[in-house]
Amino acid sequence: MSLTQLITGAALLPLAVLARTTNLESRQSGTTVTVNLDQRYQTIDGFGASEAFQRAVQMSKLTEEQQQYTLDLLFSTEKGAGLSILRNGIGSSPDMSSDHMVSIQPKSPGGPSSTPQYVWDGSDNKQLWVSQEAVKRGVKTIYANAWSAPGYMKTNNNDANGGTLCGVGGASCSSGDWRQAYANYLVQYIRYYQEANVTITHLGFVNEPDLTTSYASMRMTGSQAADFIKVLGPTLEKENLTHVGINCCDPEGWSSQASMLGQLGSVDQYLSTITAHSYTSSPGSPLNTRHRTWQTEAADLNGAWQAAWFANGGAGDGQTWASNIYTALVNANASGYLYWIGAQTGTTNSKLIRIDGNTVSPSKRLWAFGQWSRFVRPGAVRVGTSGAPSGVRTSAFQNVDGSVAVQFINTGGSAANVQVKVSGGSGFASTTATAHITDNSHDLSDQAVTLSAGTAAASVPSRSMVTVVLKADAPAE
Repeated sequence: MSLTQLITGAALLPLAVLARTTNLESRQSGTTVTVNLDQRYQTIDGFGASEAFQRAVQMSKLTEEQQQYTLDLLFSTEKGAGLSILRNGIGSSPDMSSDHMVSIQPKSPGGPSSTPQYVWDGSDNKQLWVSQEAVKRGVKTIYANAWSAPGYMKTNNNDANGGTLCGVGGASCSSGDWRQAYANYLVQYIRYYQEANVTITHLGFVNEPDLTTSYASMRMTGSQAADFIKVLGPTLEKENLTHVGINCCDPEGWSSQASMLGQLGSVDQYLSTITAHSYTSSPGSPLNTRHRTWQTEAADLNGAWQAAWFANGGAGDGQTWASNIYTALVNANASGYLYWIGAQTGTTNSKLIRIDGNTVSPSKRLWAFGQWSRFVRPGAVRVGTSGAPSGVRTSAFQNVDGSVAVQFINTGGSAANVQVKVSGGSGFASTTATAHITDNSHDLSDQAVTLSAGTAAASVPSRSMVTVVLKADAPAE
């Protein structure tokens, strides 16, 4: 059988079988890209989204079939994007009116030293259900993030419209110092999830502390955040919750977090992950920290809904988000990247999946995330690449199971042929290869790839993203 027949007949043969073909009459020519497993960078925690502010409630109103379809689209590594991080909102509001996230202690217990009066509805704005479903699909990273403390713990006596936690520097209140009460409140939230067999792995106590909004919000400087972490860190230790990492501080932009870092030095030992959003500045260079960094919220908030991979290169295109993730991981050494909302109703691009009645419509933004998340799994390490074709963004990661995932984002108008080989890594020798493509016509579809003498050959069509996955046989014992 000729190479042409092999490629055109790819739909008739399993790609792994096709990829194992080594005695080809000729090999597809192309630019040689070398993956260097000895050149190692950051460890990846994953990719994700949120269903906060009652978006999970919207999902729960779908039929059972459509609920499961939506959950699979988000979290399944076989049927969907395989997202591996879920970001939940810790409620602070006294009720669920509008899209408020209800607090586990809606009313003040009387003071910071009073006996708590927690209330648990077993739902948490339906986020517990989404969390349980995500865990069923293999998600192990649950990031619980509070937008604000309850209003009675703050200087403005309101969980919305800014205000600051009573007791941090420059924020004294007649009611007293609420820092310990707030730490206990967050611990109790974690406990409720534990009782439901969901492990919260990361905890954030503030969101966009540099912004005042008409919904849940709380202002904090880096120094004020440190004042609270000095209480929260020891509290988690005392409660035997050291597996829960403290995240800080989710400001509006990457550069804003860079400015806050210098004020967190006194609590560095308590920090797990440094987090920031992309609204006022995007991750373009590494933050000056020894901790892992996540981009935890980004979206095309106002663009009219569109589901294309490439329409006009705008903020809603899937290709745009594939490139945004690339920049964060390769240029800024980010270990995690999250979109704002996974699935919700409405007519903007603020989500990856649109719910309209009982109709569920995934966008190419979802599949852009899937090109990364499905094949770059938690614990993977970014490794070096060289020889990328002109105009094709190229990166590579080695997973915990030893497999190597290589990404190609071609934003140009013509196809690029590539040959991928691996060096280093104690003699890694590729024995199987698969390739997967997303563009205007494909959603994480299998793509033809050949393998000869350990080198994989594939085509990267114009305006597409292709991920090539290479595996080596386990060494004989």
